[in-house]
Amino acid sequence: MRASDRISLIDKMGRELQARFGYAEIDIFLAHYKVEKPQCVSTNSKWVYSKEALRSVDEATLLKMAGELDVGFPTGSPAAIGDPQNWIDTTDLKMFISHLSDHRDKATRLKECLASYSISGFVAHEDIEPTLEWQAEIERALRAMDAFVAIHTRGFSESVWTQQEIGFAYARGVKIISLKMGEDPTGFISKQQALPRRDRAAEKIAEEINSILAKDERTSAKLQAAKRKILDGIPF
Repeated sequence: MRASDRISLIDKMGRELQARFGYAEIDIFLAHYKVEKPQCVSTNSKWVYSKEALRSVDEATLLKMAGELDVGFPTGSPAAIGDPQNWIDTTDLKMFISHLSDHRDKATRLKECLASYSISGFVAHEDIEPTLEWQAEIERALRAMDAFVAIHTRGFSESVWTQQEIGFAYARGVKIISLKMGEDPTGFISKQQALPRRDRAAEKIAEEINSILAKDERTSAKLQAAKRKILDGIPF
């Protein structure tokens, strides 16, 4: 991480901690990551207090803390060019899986089930290594994706990050699939019929997503080509 990016990230994390918590809660948050609370901070500012505590935290821990706070790098950063790490050299159809961090287990399970259909899912809280600039990696995935699925669990519409991801996908014009799991889609995508979860397991949801993508003109050719690559590599 560049020194300027580190300074910017710590500043944003400090402001987020200031907005969310009191001093006691900030200390609990720091202790969770084995970060010692600062000593002899001369100003009565939770922002300054938090920044002082974060100043010497190692990069991997700092990025984990930033991920929990949903704080990252500036949108449009030059670092967000290229493919994310897990899509480098893949021939699969690339699907961004938008989800709340509390439900990353559902996103990861769906990703695992989609893999058998030559669909490579991107799950932010799983596919970003601790040493990578996490928001830049998310932007890479949003720029590189062929399709987008949103897991609408309760509170999804209230997350700034998931709504930005949807806006990115909508502006790019990629195929968007809304999976309803407790909340209806809102905003621009509310007019599109959502895919209901009902009582179906992830395997069945993945099967239906594959069917939807196979019929859509924006994704059908890419999906067929990805599956053909798999077949071509199987010995007779």
